[in-house]
Amino acid sequence: MIKKIKFDQFTIFKELTVDFFPGINVFIGTNGTGKTHILKAVYAAADITKTKKNFADKILGVYMPSELQLGRLIYRKPGSSEGAVAITRKLNGGNATLRMSFSNHAKRSDSAKIIGINKWCSEPIESVYIPVKEMLANAPGFNSMVTYRELHFEEIYVDIVNRALTPLLKGNVDGDRRRILEILQNAMKGKVRVKKEEFFLRNKQGNLEFSLLAEGIRKLGLLWMLIQNGTLLSGSLLLWDEPEANLNPKLLQSIVEILLELQRMGVQILVATHDYVFLKELDLQAKATDSIAFHSLYRVPEQQTVAIETTDKYLDIHPNAIAETFTDLYNRDVERAIGRK
Repeated sequence: MIKKIKFDQFTIFKELTVDFFPGINVFIGTNGTGKTHILKAVYAAADITKTKKNFADKILGVYMPSELQLGRLIYRKPGSSEGAVAITRKLNGGNATLRMSFSNHAKRSDSAKIIGINKWCSEPIESVYIPVKEMLANAPGFNSMVTYRELHFEEIYVDIVNRALTPLLKGNVDGDRRRILEILQNAMKGKVRVKKEEFFLRNKQGNLEFSLLAEGIRKLGLLWMLIQNGTLLSGSLLLWDEPEANLNPKLLQSIVEILLELQRMGVQILVATHDYVFLKELDLQAKATDSIAFHSLYRVPEQQTVAIETTDKYLDIHPNAIAETFTDLYNRDVERAIGRK
């Protein structure tokens, strides 16, 4: 389980510490407050526990700064400066902290100072990052293309295709996964099949290739594959950037139901969202025993930095840019209606 992340002069953060809940962690805030930056840093740290890739190289792969210069990930200000990112996780035998520090003059990954890597990687974490853009429709030949050609793709896109193409687990599907797969099957009106790296939705019409499906249905299909192949099991980590993107609000009920079930299975979840329906569905469906944290990111103009407020209660989220926007929309609608009388 990821317990905490601390940024110091990293990307848009002067200084920021986030304490994570073991269940669902929801990040809200206006554009440019760093929600995706947090998810990417956590994912990079989790991914290397299995791949054993250099942490600085993975950070560069998921953030993709210009010319892959590490120093460009330092908080921008005049003069020389140094920054760091540190992530703490819970192990069977205690805690482990992975820390990377570097200067704004660093051009290569080997310029970074990394400590705690051996203990950090002693227990692998199964992790998956679902980006805003759906990738399964582009899966055929995608891995070969990025392997042999110089293309400007963040590694999260390559990784999600690989996760989806992971072969299925042997044996019968357990009760928890079967329940989630039934929710997905009802929402998609079918099951997902793979043939030669191409994904299909199999239903009464036959096998429909993903390129002909709505992007929201493809997202549900991706979840199907990750649950079927065992990527999302107890102890794993799911990071999802804007699950509401290109999804009909009605389907968010199913998405939230699935996330709550995964959390009850022991999956730790980090979600970044701009969607009121998603938040309200989570508020309405959650049980008292569910582990849910709402992290509200906001800018502090006078300090030129980003701050955070965390609560486990929906009504206590502050500031809540999403609710404020919908309240303003409602008030304007009422004012217009009154003005017509």
